Formats: sequence, structure tokens, C-alpha cells
Amino acid sequence: MAAHDDTLAGWHGARSLRLAERLRGAMPEAPHRGLVREGVLRRAVGLTLEASGCTAPLGSRCRVATSGDRWVDTEVVGFSGDRTFLMPTGDLQGLLPNARVIATRTKGEVAVGEGLLGRVIDNDGEPLDGKGPIRAEGYVPLAGTPINPLSRQPIEESLDVGVRAINAMLPIGRGQRVGLFAGSGVGKSTLLGMMTRFTKADVIVVGLIGERGREVRDFVEATLGEEGLRRAVVVAAPADRPPLARLHGALRATAIAEWYRDQGLDVLLLMDSLTRFAQAQREIGLSVGEPPTTRGYPPSVFAKLPALVERAGMGADGHGSITAFYTVLTEGDDQQEPIADASRAILDGHIVLTRRIAESGQYPAIDIEQSVSRVMQDITDAPTREHIRKLKRMIAAYGAQRDLIAIGAYQRGSDPVVDEALQRWPAIQHFLGQDVRESSDVPASREALARLLDGGAGQAFPLNPNNAS
Repeated sequence: MAAHDDTLAGWHGARSLRLAERLRGAMPEAPHRGLVREGVLRRAVGLTLEASGCTAPLGSRCRVATSGDRWVDTEVVGFSGDRTFLMPTGDLQGLLPNARVIATRTKGEVAVGEGLLGRVIDNDGEPLDGKGPIRAEGYVPLAGTPINPLSRQPIEESLDVGVRAINAMLPIGRGQRVGLFAGSGVGKSTLLGMMTRFTKADVIVVGLIGERGREVRDFVEATLGEEGLRRAVVVAAPADRPPLARLHGALRATAIAEWYRDQGLDVLLLMDSLTRFAQAQREIGLSVGEPPTTRGYPPSVFAKLPALVERAGMGADGHGSITAFYTVLTEGDDQQEPIADASRAILDGHIVLTRRIAESGQYPAIDIEQSVSRVMQDITDAPTREHIRKLKRMIAAYGAQRDLIAIGAYQRGSDPVVDEALQRWPAIQHFLGQDVRESSDVPASREALARLLDGGAGQAFPLNPNNAS
């Protein structure tokens, strides 16, 4: 009973704090806030606002008056001389010349707590599911708190994602950060949904950043379902939101995941997509005059990406972990696209999905040759690693002779590795494919890999005629 009273008292306290924050935001001109120097809106071009007479540090919040007694929340993204550059987080309708600009004392903070579980929120933390206000237990910085790299726990334990090709060939460690690289329509969102349903984690945090609004409801109802949503938090900042809102959506999802990790829990962070996050930062950088460098991306993009990704991973001693999957959209299936190239350098592994494999009818369309897990040596034993290398050699040898095999010009006996790959190819295809409703845990996946390579030719794995070719 005493514990219940303490919990109730804590909730009432959090509600009072939340009410105070709302009242302070609704009346920025309140006299009890002390001396505040108001500015004036001088210019508005696109999504960039320029104010004069308003001194505020980079990253702080300002409010701009509009017609109809409305206020627009903005963030300071740059300055030049006496001009302050602002970027809105909402709609600019009703903006007027010479409007009042008032710097607030609020910082970028994220409401956190157990009350977030089972909820769908936007980039500002406001509920989208119609279930009432969020019960916050505290607040954490939107930008997170860096962890000493020497304090992080090592990655030593495999994580079951339920996908046979990944569990067997690209083993994922608890606390690893992995990218899903694919062009549009190749199945990265479907694969992300499979891992959402099958991965063993205490809490799932999903960031839907810059994607179609239709996908938010589909993900919540079809992918997560009622059971999955109970242990999940969904942060949605769809494509129609301003770039700063999309940026904040990714930062908020990561901050929420960090809080659960600091409670000692194992968190699965899914972000769809890292490319939209980078594109949002590109829009902001170009709007304030930052020079474009690689394919129109300004330097700040390549500084923001590692700052976001490094927040995931293993926590300090005694804390939990964040295993993160980031989808990366490769424009025109170009794996050397700037964001894809930069992401590969900062992630602990990448899973590449290719259109050629998808068009052959194999799902998930994972290209084993181009994919890699950088923690494989730490979480697998020697026999498993040897099986992985053997199958990779066969797939690579078959791919090198694919054209000759297709026209019947390959002569058996020319290469023993190709001969073995030809003999086992239908079983290999079936092994790498998997129905979206089917789950395969780590022991079963590795046993299937061993059976594929050590069993009789063509009989190592049950053959699915639909995938044979």
C-alpha cells in the first residue's frame, strides 16, 4: 500500500511539473520570468526565419507570434551578425512581418517513464493515439549524455532476431548497431517488421522518421500488433513534418531508448530511416547558408550521423543495452551513395538487400556477399565461423560464374567450389529465404546451416520448389 502511495505521489508530482511547463510555454511574456529581450522577425524565406534583437544560444527555443494569438515554436539553428536564424517545428501559417520573437528558457528535453510503453507519440512527445496524456517520471536531454567509450560493456552475447539468414550468416550481438541498406521497394521495411516481432528484447523503441504517414498505422497495427505494442514506444515524424521536426523525432526516439537502457533493460531501437534524418539535416544546413559538399550534403550532416548512432550500443557497467537497426535508403541502388558510405563507416555491420535477389522471388532479399557483421568473431565459435566462410565461398563462386551457368556454358569440373555450389544451389536458396510469418531462432538457424553444408548434396535442407532455379 505504501509503495502504491509513493507511486501515486510521484505521478501527481510529474503531472504538476508538466502543467507548469505548459503554462510557461503558453504565456512567454509572463513578468515573473525576469528580464527577457524581445526580438523582431525580419525575414522569412522557405522554412528559415531571421530575427533581430533576440539573443539566444544555438539550440535554444524561441516562440514567434502569428495572427490569431498563436505562437510558433522554433529553434535557433544559426546566426550571422545581429541576425538569428530560426527553424520552425510546426506550421508557419499566419506569420506576419515584424512579428514578436521571444527567447524561452526551455531546453530540448524528453519526457520519459514507464508510461510511454504502449504509446504512439510525435516528435514533440505529444500523444497521437488518443489515449490521454503521457505519465512522465522525469526528463532527459534531447541530445543525450555521452558515455565514456572505456566504460561501455563489450558485445559478447548473440541476439536472436528470428531471421534464419541473419542468425546463421550475419550473427547480431546484443548492443550492436546495424544498417539495413536497400533501394525503394526491396523489402527493408518488411524485414524490419520481422525483426520487430521476433527479436528478444525487454523494450522496443521505434522511430518512423520521414516515411509515409500511412506506414505509421500499418506498423502499429499490422507489424507490432496489440501484444507487441505493450512493450513498445513509437515515435512518428512523417514526411509532411518540417525538417527540424523529423530531426527531433530521431533524437527523441534515441533519448527514450537511452533512458530504458539506463534502467538496466535490453532495448531494441528501430529507426526507419537514417537517410531521412540526414536529408532533414541537409535541408536545415542549406537553409542557413551552409555550403554543399558531397552531392548537396553539407558538412554538418556527416557530423550529425555519428553523433546519433554513437548514442546506441552497450551501456556502462551495470546498465543495459541498445541494439539498433537503422534503415538506409540507397538511391538508385547505389551502395556508394554518400549517406550509405558514411553509415557503413560508423555502424557495427550492414545488411544489404538487392533488387536482383528480390526480383528472383527470394525474401528477405539479403545479399550475403555484400553484408557483414563486425562482431561475428566475438559471438560465434570456430565451427560456426568455418560454416559461414564455406557458404560465403560457394555463393561468391556461383555469382562469379552466374552468366556462364545461365547460358549453359559452364563446364563441370572447372572449379570444385562452383561444382559444389551448383549441386546445393536449390537448398541454399531455400535456406536464405524465409516466410514473413516464420521464425527461426539462433540454435535452429545454425543447425540448419551445418546440415546444409555437411549433409548429402542437394538434401541438406528441405527444398522449396518455388525458390528453386
